[in-house]
Amino acid sequence: MNAYEAGDGYWYPSEQDHRAAAVAVLNALREYRASETAMRRRTRSSMEMGESDLLALRYLLEADKAGVGIQPKELAARLGMTSASMTSLVDRMVTGGYVTRETHPSDRRAILLRPTPGADAEVRQTLGKMHQRMIEVAESLTPEQAAAVTHFLLAMRDAVDTLDSESDQPPAGHPNKTR
Repeated sequence: MNAYEAGDGYWYPSEQDHRAAAVAVLNALREYRASETAMRRRTRSSMEMGESDLLALRYLLEADKAGVGIQPKELAARLGMTSASMTSLVDRMVTGGYVTRETHPSDRRAILLRPTPGADAEVRQTLGKMHQRMIEVAESLTPEQAAAVTHFLLAMRDAVDTLDSESDQPPAGHPNKTR
């Protein structure tokens, strides 16, 4: 038994029996997120790329699969980066052999970013087996289970995306609390 199977957690003490299942689900979600974070760290290390570089490469691979190129300003907006930071990221990715710059077909002043065939191959080699295991787990669900998991995850996304108006302030007694 690990700490998550016990039904208690730091944030979610199991004071009532009917909460035990919810606490176990939230703790399992935390355990999954910790494993996913560790996998991303290993991937970044293996590919010698930062988190933003990997996200950029993912967006570029998705666009390439759809048959479109992405301009640096579009990629910067998607990643929430400044123009200067995007230039540095693109320079790193070009130097690393992951991305090419191409002249935009209808605007010769603009460029499009495209992943190299080697980038796609490296991502598939690095992450392919793990993605296959994840697909197998998802495919093992019944349609009803898949619908329940999807509903739960989307509801959790909404729960964490919602900001509480009081969350902008540190807790009472905190040294930075404004009066």
